[in-house]
Amino acid sequence: MKKVIVPSLSKQTPPPKTTDIRKKNARVSPLSTQNITIQLDGEDKRKKIDFKTGKDSKDSAPLYFDGESVSGKAIVNVANNQSLFHNGIKVEFIGTIEMYFDRGQQYNFVAMTNELAAPAEIKNTTIYSFDFKNAEKQYETYFGINVKLRLTILKRVGKIEKEKDIWVYSYKMPPEIDNVIKMEVGIEDCLHLEFEYNKSKYHLKDIIVGKIYFLLVRIKIKNMELSIIRRETTGAVPNQYNESETVTKYEIMDGAPVRGEIVPIRLFLGGFELTPTFRDVNKKFSTRYYLNLVLIDEENRRYFKQQEVNFYRIDEQTYHPTHKKAESKIQAEFKGISKLEAPGLIS
Repeated sequence: MKKVIVPSLSKQTPPPKTTDIRKKNARVSPLSTQNITIQLDGEDKRKKIDFKTGKDSKDSAPLYFDGESVSGKAIVNVANNQSLFHNGIKVEFIGTIEMYFDRGQQYNFVAMTNELAAPAEIKNTTIYSFDFKNAEKQYETYFGINVKLRLTILKRVGKIEKEKDIWVYSYKMPPEIDNVIKMEVGIEDCLHLEFEYNKSKYHLKDIIVGKIYFLLVRIKIKNMELSIIRRETTGAVPNQYNESETVTKYEIMDGAPVRGEIVPIRLFLGGFELTPTFRDVNKKFSTRYYLNLVLIDEENRRYFKQQEVNFYRIDEQTYHPTHKKAESKIQAEFKGISKLEAPGLIS
């Protein structure tokens, strides 16, 4: 009978140790975002846009426009007597929409990549150039209540990332046709008024000019307010979220009006944090604006009427004089409206 010898596990010879020749005579530099820097070409000459990064913290980003190239330098800093080993270096230009309610889910609408280096060892501080030519930036940057639209330069060194935000504006031409908003509202046999706004589309530095006619007043009105409401819609049915916030509110009348009285409206938009109107951006969100007219009676009951208006951004430096003349003409037509008589008074 043959004798079978089974070697004891305790007597097994361990495999010989191997030495990574890359690490011989070198100290490995710890990877962290402090080792990575992104510098954009001409950044110091660009306008900076301040934005909130937290409740009490702010940051700024250079301003870009659609079609502009985004170029710069990616710098990998390595301390003396150290080496940095990586599996490749690349820089990405990424546009993302982040939904806060969707567990921070991100949706990319732009993604461009510059491969800067193959896997290698870096022994000194090294500078890599990148250039995203005519980079598409079809949407404005937007930080809202439930959604954030960002455009970033993202640098990757192995598994380590460094982000740098850029800010994007989209300019629009003033519309050729901009109709006056005119509407009659009221409560039967109690209150009847007519309000009028000089147009329905306003640029972000515009002036809202309007007037309110009181045609019938049988309610003891205490005061009247006008506010701008921003309404943000995110997601899609059935998982759609609507959030509203008051951008500004001010009192346009104090005391009881009488039949035939006209109240003027003049609201300068330049002092408020407004964005353009956004409609179905990448099928993810919309942001709309409303003028909210509120009347409050002596029993603190509130009567209101909302009217949607459109906001757009213009290039103030190239705003054509003919457009300014047209605006001046419209505003002149609304001047001195307190001296006018309200038409069509009803008894």
